[in-house]
Amino acid sequence: MDPRTPCLIGIAQRTIREQPGPEPLDLWDEVARAAAADARLPVERLDSIQIVYTDSWQYDSPVGRLAERLGASPGHRAYSKVSGTAPQLLIGAAAAGIAAGELDSALVVGAEALATRRAYRLAGAHVSWSHPADPKPPYGWERPPHAAELAHGLFLPVHTYAIMETARRAALGISIEEEMRDRGRMMAPMTEVAAANPHAWRRTARTPAELVRGDRFVGWPYTRNTVAVLEVDQAAAVVLAGAGLADRLGVPAEQRVYLRGWAYGEDTWEVAARPALGASQAIPRVAEAAFERAGLGLGDMDAIDLYSCFAIALRQACDAIGLDPLERRGLTVTGGLPYAGGPASDYVLHSTATMAGLLRAQPGHGLVTGVGMHLTKHTYAVWSSEPGGRLGDAAPVFVAKGVPIVGAYEGPAVVAGYTVAHGRDGGAEKGILVVEVPGGRAHAVVERAELLADAESRELVGEEVRLTTDGKVNVAAW
Repeated sequence: MDPRTPCLIGIAQRTIREQPGPEPLDLWDEVARAAAADARLPVERLDSIQIVYTDSWQYDSPVGRLAERLGASPGHRAYSKVSGTAPQLLIGAAAAGIAAGELDSALVVGAEALATRRAYRLAGAHVSWSHPADPKPPYGWERPPHAAELAHGLFLPVHTYAIMETARRAALGISIEEEMRDRGRMMAPMTEVAAANPHAWRRTARTPAELVRGDRFVGWPYTRNTVAVLEVDQAAAVVLAGAGLADRLGVPAEQRVYLRGWAYGEDTWEVAARPALGASQAIPRVAEAAFERAGLGLGDMDAIDLYSCFAIALRQACDAIGLDPLERRGLTVTGGLPYAGGPASDYVLHSTATMAGLLRAQPGHGLVTGVGMHLTKHTYAVWSSEPGGRLGDAAPVFVAKGVPIVGAYEGPAVVAGYTVAHGRDGGAEKGILVVEVPGGRAHAVVERAELLADAESRELVGEEVRLTTDGKVNVAAW
């Protein structure tokens, strides 16, 4: 084997169940050392340290502070932007550096302590963790939300994803009750996987009815039990190395897992700009490229983990690659973001580490996917106990072109997708619509209580509504 062949040789995960817990830097340190120990690699020998963006705390020098803790002086350092695809992009960059002979080893690590932040907030206390950035840097967006989205309060994923869900539901002619029933059937098996996963945040198996009827709505039609749980204290790390270094370290062959092929692509950044609001143009191309590079197909996969922040992410992936949501292999190896935990940008490190553990125990092939922003960015990665294939890189294999977004609009419009935002008390607060208008699509809000109740009682997609505007915010009524 080429000594530069990259392989994953170290994994670690940590879930903190008692709050307040450690700060992210402490968690990075802990799982980095554990993954390096698993890899038989002294931490001070790391050539590269890469960290997934943490929402929990902004450090003055995230990679520098961790390197200092570890006693390492890596020549390559990286700190990602906000995105559920960030872990795979960092892993892909590490693998490429190893294959090119630029690196011998690389650590990719991430952690969130949002459950601890919540505990402090509820106690009326302030977090005072180490090495705060001063001044505090801007949030790590790669691109901020569109002005029209911000004006209409459409920036939370629980609302954008729900809008795409209603658009898909209507396009397929599925009733509200059918969508909810099918969502429960699709996600209940995930709770069983989480119940068996010692690192999962929620370890209680649930019935389909409990998931879709047993809790309050957050962004209708989504209940709290079927969306990603963000406030967790979790950390994960992986160590990659060239086969030559793995040999010198004495890493057994059965402990090495290979990135056979991966790919990245983008749908439109604005949800309203999607040519088909409930479907992805990018996923089929990204999946095809990853499988082609790996020299394998979907049927060769022994295990699968689809990014599962919301049901529509699972459904768009299944639609795109021809996967039955109820198929025997299941959709997750961890339990998914709603049950195993959704630590902001970091989940794919957990799914990758879990997949690597499975492939060590039972040789074969596994698929791990990532999603960034509002179903905008997509990564597909094929992992294997057998070397082969060709890596690929972060260059997008597909970038979608969108329909124009119209700002202020007054007149008739047709609903393309919608949601009803609910507060913490479970009550409906406002509706958010994406509508078809002359020249493109626009946004609108619904304020009247009787219209919110009506929107949740029947299919509103395809209905004509009338918009009025103050020049910034469009208001819909019917």
